[in-house]
Amino acid sequence: MFKISAGEVRAAGRSVLYAATGLVLVGLSAAAVAAGGLVLSVWNGEPYPSTDPDAVAQRLKDRSDEVYDDFALPGKYPAEPGRIDTGACYHRGLSGFTHIDRARSDVLSFGLDWSVPDVPEATARDAQQRVRQRLVKQGWRLTHEGDRAGATLSELGFRFENPEGGDQVDVRWNDATTTLFISVYAPCGQVPGEFEKYGWSEADWRP
Repeated sequence: MFKISAGEVRAAGRSVLYAATGLVLVGLSAAAVAAGGLVLSVWNGEPYPSTDPDAVAQRLKDRSDEVYDDFALPGKYPAEPGRIDTGACYHRGLSGFTHIDRARSDVLSFGLDWSVPDVPEATARDAQQRVRQRLVKQGWRLTHEGDRAGATLSELGFRFENPEGGDQVDVRWNDATTTLFISVYAPCGQVPGEFEKYGWSEADWRP
């Protein structure tokens, strides 16, 4: 028969206690990390996707080319050139409450505005219909219908959004200006730290 001394019993008890304490500490540490990650996620909100401004610019210019080609306007209705501008984007999550109306310097949206002046209503309506048909065929979603006729003003227009990525195409016309106004838009994305929007060589567009 084996005999176990009191000292051995105490040593074994301490080992069990140390092991149990270690497991508890590991568990608490993991819980703290998870809780910290959750707090940061709630505080910062959903992160903005990273974006390449030059790639976005090329995409907006390509979309503008498509719209102008779909217009299929006679040569006497040339499009005026446009330039891509950046827009403000704001803090998400709870941090937005501590940064009210303060835009993030590292996150920008992008928009290209251009126009075609002196377009008669019937020509503008046909041109817009061709753009609508292509966007619908490509799976874009109509988000705004702008056709309106009043006693003093007639308006045509629409806005479509690409469900893959959120790009938008907005087309407007009214009989007060007889001008087709086009806006092509890309949503907010986090830009590289070296991006300089002033003097940006990729910003200019001509049809």
